[in-house]
Amino acid sequence: MAKSVLFLVPYPLKVAPSQRFRVELYEPVLQEHNVRYEIASFMDDATWNIIFKPGNTFKKIAGIAKGYLRRIGHLFKATQYDYVFIHREVAPLGPPIFEWIIAKVLHKKIIYDFDDAIWISNISTANKFASWLKAFWKVKYICKWAHVVTGGNEYLNNYARQHNARQTIILPTCVDVERKHNKVKIHGNHKPVIGWTGSHSTLFYLDEIVPLLKKLQEENNFTFLVIADKKPEIDLRDWQFIKWNEATEGSDLLKMDIGIMPLKSDAWSEGKCGFKLIQYLSCGIPAIADPIGVNKVIIDNEKNGFICSTKEEWKEKLQLLITDPALRKELGEKGREKIKKEYSIQSQAQKFLALFQ
Repeated sequence: MAKSVLFLVPYPLKVAPSQRFRVELYEPVLQEHNVRYEIASFMDDATWNIIFKPGNTFKKIAGIAKGYLRRIGHLFKATQYDYVFIHREVAPLGPPIFEWIIAKVLHKKIIYDFDDAIWISNISTANKFASWLKAFWKVKYICKWAHVVTGGNEYLNNYARQHNARQTIILPTCVDVERKHNKVKIHGNHKPVIGWTGSHSTLFYLDEIVPLLKKLQEENNFTFLVIADKKPEIDLRDWQFIKWNEATEGSDLLKMDIGIMPLKSDAWSEGKCGFKLIQYLSCGIPAIADPIGVNKVIIDNEKNGFICSTKEEWKEKLQLLITDPALRKELGEKGREKIKKEYSIQSQAQKFLALFQ
């Protein structure tokens, strides 16, 4: 008998990387295996378009209020499904009332999924007014009530295990190597492009690497490419910005020859799931990253990229890849193979489906 699942997600469809690659990407898998499902968003498109920008306070409040009304309707929908899959949280503010009702009143099996250290305070500067309404402590209770917790890496799962004695599973953030990330970079003797992709909330990580890139550009001819939903301010003589677009995401990534993922050494960064690296490697693009969290797991040092602990190492390895297209090709091919085996929905489909058995 086919199972049925209600997915409760924070954002509208096709806009947020976390949700797109941890929930929406599995829709073909669910369809192929006759799983009845529905994806129910808290936030609508109009609210999403303003929520991370300064101002529009009253519109934001109205949009959030509409989300709570939708969630009340989703509680009635939950009675029609075998499982309720919660990505990050049911509602953005206040205590976990909806989660408690789903678990304790409706007696539904909750699959609780997250890919960041969301129990740690991390409020955008555009929404400081909401910081006192965020209940970061609720994560431990949702873990406790969940039938299964799926975390994107071991760091997140270690936290979940402190509060869930039943089952926690590592489910990495994946790409679809057959339908979406299915093209591979052709490396050659052209002017190389060092690239970074991410959202507005992670742009601050570029502060760590731009001074080094500036020095590198004094000796090397390369372009730095940023793909994001917001244009940063960068002091480089040769750089390019491409506004993130879901339709051109794959082809935009292929403009890169080298992908980078600088991080800070802190608890929030430890919880990151290395999705930038997964995207780079899936396209046959070698990657360089700081030795923080899951980065050390995704990158096999000197096989599909480089783990660099110091600015000197960063400069040395970037210089090496800038000047050696054959090495870029070799590392990129090995990276692609690793993603296919460990970080693709094709490799993780059975683990995902087993959540509903």
